[in-house]
Amino acid sequence: MRRFFVGFGITVGVIALIVGGLTLAVAHFKGKTAQLPEDIVLTVDLTGGLADSAEPDAMSRLLFGQKTTLRDFVDALERAGDDPRVNALFIQLGDDSLALAKTQQVRDAIAAFRAKGKFAIAFADTFGEGAPGTRPYYLATACDEIWLQPLGEVGITGLRSEQTFLKGLLDKLGIAASFQHREEFKTAMNLLTEVQMTAAQREETEALLTSMQDQINRGIAAARKLQASDVAALVDRAPLSADAAKAAGLIDRIAYRDEALWRAQLRAGAGVKTMALSRYLTAAGRPHKSGARIALIYGTGLIARTGSEASVLTQSSQFTARAIERAFNAAVRDKDVKAIVFRIDSPGGSATASETIWREVVRARLSGKPIIVSMGDLAASGGYYVAAPADKIVAEPATLTGSIGVLGGKIIVAGLLEKLGITTDSVQTGANSDMFSLTRDFSPQGHQRLADEIDNTYRGFKDHVAAGRHLSADAVEAAAKGRVWTGEDALRLGLVDALGGYDTALALARQAANLTADAPIDVVVYPRERGLAALLFGRLTDRDDDDTGTPAATLQKSLAALRVLAAAIDTVSGDPGILRMVPIGDIR
Repeated sequence: MRRFFVGFGITVGVIALIVGGLTLAVAHFKGKTAQLPEDIVLTVDLTGGLADSAEPDAMSRLLFGQKTTLRDFVDALERAGDDPRVNALFIQLGDDSLALAKTQQVRDAIAAFRAKGKFAIAFADTFGEGAPGTRPYYLATACDEIWLQPLGEVGITGLRSEQTFLKGLLDKLGIAASFQHREEFKTAMNLLTEVQMTAAQREETEALLTSMQDQINRGIAAARKLQASDVAALVDRAPLSADAAKAAGLIDRIAYRDEALWRAQLRAGAGVKTMALSRYLTAAGRPHKSGARIALIYGTGLIARTGSEASVLTQSSQFTARAIERAFNAAVRDKDVKAIVFRIDSPGGSATASETIWREVVRARLSGKPIIVSMGDLAASGGYYVAAPADKIVAEPATLTGSIGVLGGKIIVAGLLEKLGITTDSVQTGANSDMFSLTRDFSPQGHQRLADEIDNTYRGFKDHVAAGRHLSADAVEAAAKGRVWTGEDALRLGLVDALGGYDTALALARQAANLTADAPIDVVVYPRERGLAALLFGRLTDRDDDDTGTPAATLQKSLAALRVLAAAIDTVSGDPGILRMVPIGDIR
């Protein structure tokens, strides 16, 4: 046993030395980037998309890199807009990698940058090659000029949502899906219980697509000085060749990337240097780093009671009640925090966890801290549940909002087991102790208990929305029934207060904190990030926020950290076979 602990200590010590060395190297590199050229064209490649929030800890970022986040992009352009050294922005586009709400916030950031006397050029080798190109082209229209490679196309073919249904397969396998939902628009489990869209599902999907397409057409028309009806006609003709797109006024130049970049440099002036947007942000620093403190708390991914905030291997994230509790508690305890911006990008999840987080938002407000919710691509179901008690809610026009409803149930694999020759037997005490068994359907009594539980949760959900949004029961019922709305429609229904992104949320936070519109603010992410050394030290002592305080728990957490590291190294060096969560019925 002693050898084990000695070996374990040496292993951790080596890792700590490596990490410490890398930390010093990174710090040294950052220091070298502090000197900025006098004339700059910022460059950014958005073909890979933008993450909504950063990796939750420094270790993950160091080992696996950090993808540019939406906040990085917005902050860099805000800083650059006021920086006389920055003349222009050059964006590479093409792939359909950003959801519509995030696309709208990026467009708004570019518009604000241009409004300060700067210019922006967008280049794409193609807007869709055997794939949708509507959203990346819509983003490009925020720029002064759009350049397209000669054999590229403008695939503004419109939006489409294709739903996949597995009931036929489950029937063949002998698997049954037993679910209840409140109400008819709560359709998440239709993929297991139906063979095609229900009338309610079709109505909801058509309304979402119509609203989104109308937003896109209006945005393109305004930017390209066309009529919305003309844009709609071009959508029906697409995909368009480069020549056809130029003739229609959709693009400005047909050329290659080097020519487009040369044009940006020429227009920016003699002696101009190009610089990656992420490198510029590191050197110039973020805006909003002094003044009254505004806390920024992220709630990204599926809502869960406990668990890891992010999976390194699956690239999925969780929005855990425990983590949000820590973040809100820290922000509330900090006397310098004048308001809290709660950034939500979540499809929902556990009702219990949602209730826990809802309570933290309520407690923060009761403590005197105003809460402003900023919604990302979606704040649906539990994602909207936790937003409801905020002072103000901000959404992008295309943010998927609401889904005020509940579903519950289980899949039953008894038929599959029978086909495989597997039998089960059981003994039980309580009448409903088999409710959660996957080998038996609900009894009549079990069905009733499930219905009671769902009804109770649905009623509580609507009550929370009515109280938080100051709406009548009838108004909430009209917006509920499990239906998802765009942010634009949600504003009309009273589910949100304003349309916009981070800048709108920060403006409302200033207002709620009784600050002037131009008052300097210090935006700080909570919980406060710990450095790599503190992260490792927390694993080896009982000073971690999550620790139970027992040596066994500390050792278990240390071993878990090493297992993640070992698995990640194995993933990088071999065939990863990583499973990714792919949304069914994604709107494209």
